[in-house]
Amino acid sequence: MTLSKIFKAYDVRGIYPEAINETLAQQIGVAAGRFLKSQIDPAEAQDPMRQNVVVGRDMRLSSPALAKALIKGLTASPVNVIDVGMVDTSFIYFAVNHLACCGGIQTTASHNPPNYNGFKFSGLHARPIGADTGLEQIKRIAATVDFDKETPASTGRVEQRDLWNDYKKHVRKFLKVGRPLKIVVDASNGMAGKFMPAIFDDVKELQIIPINYETSGKFVHEPNPLVPENMRWTQEAVKKHGADLGVCFDGDADRCMFTDEQGNLVAADILGARMAEHFLKLSPGSPIVHDLRASKALTEHIIACGGQPVRSRVGHVFMKKLMKENDAVFGAELSAHIYYRDNWYADSGAITFAVVVSILSAQSKPLSALLKPLQKYQSLGETNFHVEDKQAMMDAIKARFGLAPGTQVDELDGVTIDAFDSTPGGGGGWWCNVRPSNTEPLLRLNLEAKNQATLDKIAGELKAMLGEPVKGH
Repeated sequence: MTLSKIFKAYDVRGIYPEAINETLAQQIGVAAGRFLKSQIDPAEAQDPMRQNVVVGRDMRLSSPALAKALIKGLTASPVNVIDVGMVDTSFIYFAVNHLACCGGIQTTASHNPPNYNGFKFSGLHARPIGADTGLEQIKRIAATVDFDKETPASTGRVEQRDLWNDYKKHVRKFLKVGRPLKIVVDASNGMAGKFMPAIFDDVKELQIIPINYETSGKFVHEPNPLVPENMRWTQEAVKKHGADLGVCFDGDADRCMFTDEQGNLVAADILGARMAEHFLKLSPGSPIVHDLRASKALTEHIIACGGQPVRSRVGHVFMKKLMKENDAVFGAELSAHIYYRDNWYADSGAITFAVVVSILSAQSKPLSALLKPLQKYQSLGETNFHVEDKQAMMDAIKARFGLAPGTQVDELDGVTIDAFDSTPGGGGGWWCNVRPSNTEPLLRLNLEAKNQATLDKIAGELKAMLGEPVKGH
């Protein structure tokens, strides 16, 4: 087992116990504690709360043991630990800020299969810790901790805290129900199965139809709502019960995907456009951050509602950074991570549920009618291709498509080619983004066009260069 295999771009993740186990968790705990302490402002060093790290865990069978080992390492670093128990990932972001701690760690593998586990790290103010913002340092420190030669003494304290009432109050600030709704909720046997009843069960106007709420560590389906097959339970239940809305959460419940009242899947960027409108009514003229894969319909709607679209690289580290820098009221990512200024610029599946319910219940129209005006362009959907020399292929695509008059090219994240408004008459406009995977020999293609004929034409030309799509990604 090596640390290099489990440290990813944004978190630590691997198969338990082959790739990640209690010994590595303890090493990582020591390293994370030392790193988080080093980030404390000297002026705040005497604040006793700043010496605390929040630790939580999801429902996976290996999570209690890994969290216990992590805590042992943290207290040996030494820092004090506030153990908040089995919670969703966004609970950690709340707890770090609510308690003014120096950071937080969630034991989770998010949407991965049940034999995976890992850790997500947050710093001061729940700022994300990724490869470029501290994760590499944590890995280097962890590599120096050798429990075969020495066992650091645990001198930090451990305290169990129940923050559910406070968390409920925070999430419910985003909820305003205007009319009764019937809603199907698939918790994917993940942490939404705990927070949905804890936060929303006493909302009389909401009739919740629960699916897969059991948090036994076993999954009826893969806890990844971005895979259409995993939305089938939600879609079928919406039709069966005549529900107004369907929602499916991922394993650690920091994101969710929706269906309309007909059971049709709702794209996160199209829904994000309506959510942006909602927040721009509350904060007129505010910046709205979106990842660069989002539909043109989103940016057009932000501008139409008086907002300022701010384009971001893909990934929560970049999204949260731009949210804070621009004091943006709202941010949307195609992966269904949705960010809120009034949630310390962090994402939250529970808040997203509350906001969508508030938007829908304020209208007499069904969700399909609210979204239809925004569904005006044709999209391929993110598609992956196996490419060994990723940079050479991106250069070739830029040379092939980026030289036409009026075409714009940028390399904010991979290569984006924008010919959306350069076609005479505007009928055949299109744009695409091709970006590399951080960990695999893959290129990810997103393509949108003004009509199906153009989409098919450009998709065919790109696939001739990229090869056959990779299944299962």
